[in-house]
Amino acid sequence: MEIILATFSALFSVVNPFGAMPVFLTLTQDDTPAYRNQQALKACLYMVGILAVFFLAGQYVLNFFGIRIHDLRIAGGLMIMRAGFDLLAPGANKKKISPDVVEEGQLKEDISFTPLAMPMLSGPGAIAVSIGLFTTSLSYLDMVMILIGIILLAAVSYIILRFSHQLTRYMGKAGLAALSRIMGFIVLSIGVNFIVSALIALFFTERP
Repeated sequence: MEIILATFSALFSVVNPFGAMPVFLTLTQDDTPAYRNQQALKACLYMVGILAVFFLAGQYVLNFFGIRIHDLRIAGGLMIMRAGFDLLAPGANKKKISPDVVEEGQLKEDISFTPLAMPMLSGPGAIAVSIGLFTTSLSYLDMVMILIGIILLAAVSYIILRFSHQLTRYMGKAGLAALSRIMGFIVLSIGVNFIVSALIALFFTERP
């Protein structure tokens, strides 16, 4: 259970489904509630597939290119910190994807994979965290628990997107802005943790 909660908490702040709400509402404003819910469900299923694939296969990709996991964690930490700084800035939710991508999404019938699943929900930061969760010391049970954590994250993200209209009316712009700043602070802390843990592993645990 601890592994499930740790996976969920590590990824939730980076995925930030609350940050995806404004873009999701913009892209689905002319759709029926049933179709909007279907798009949210498909996007969350795609997110599970993307994060699970990178969690299971990411280490082999790194080995193929000769990249150490600590190198990835430092690079991922920098990306996560940048995302955290963006969330702390006003209007951060709109900056997660470019206006061109939003405009292109308005012309598409199916927005579940792009831009909703990629890059809104499972962007570079979430992918970096997913790869960073894999270590050679994990047992098969640990890996299953991490995958369950990813599925739990997708379920919560679906609920948030499904009820995004109600949440937006209830929280208002001020509430969403405050939530964005809180999430930004948490994401920033996760990025710092990634970098510090990687540097400690590089300089204090590895031997030539």
